[in-house]
Amino acid sequence: MIMAKNNKINTEAYTGNYSDESFKDKVKRVGQKMGGKLLFNALALYYVLKSPDVPLKVKGVITGALGYVICPLDLIPDFIPVGGYTDDLAALTVAVQTARAHITPEIQRKAEEKVYAIFGSMDDCNLVA
Repeated sequence: MIMAKNNKINTEAYTGNYSDESFKDKVKRVGQKMGGKLLFNALALYYVLKSPDVPLKVKGVITGALGYVICPLDLIPDFIPVGGYTDDLAALTVAVQTARAHITPEIQRKAEEKVYAIFGSMDDCNLVA
């Protein structure tokens, strides 16, 4: 696990783990286990990443955070009940804070529709931070 100086997850180290295919595969495999909040935030960031007007620095933070979520080796292994996705949520929180200005109502709607398709409801689905 690579940590930044302030003991936060250094998501930049995980940028190489991100690809559209691996993100979509992760959502298909474990979307329900991730929970609505984590999935909603990951999807919102994914859609921001696809937006053409987003600065490269913001896209770099997003790919690092999504790469961390995709990576099977992380601070708290995903298979651990309850807490397994806590570190993933922390990485996504930093990315959402960075990308907040680019998360449009349309992007939120797309993320909500996808979460609804997986869970059948939108309970507890909002942006972190």
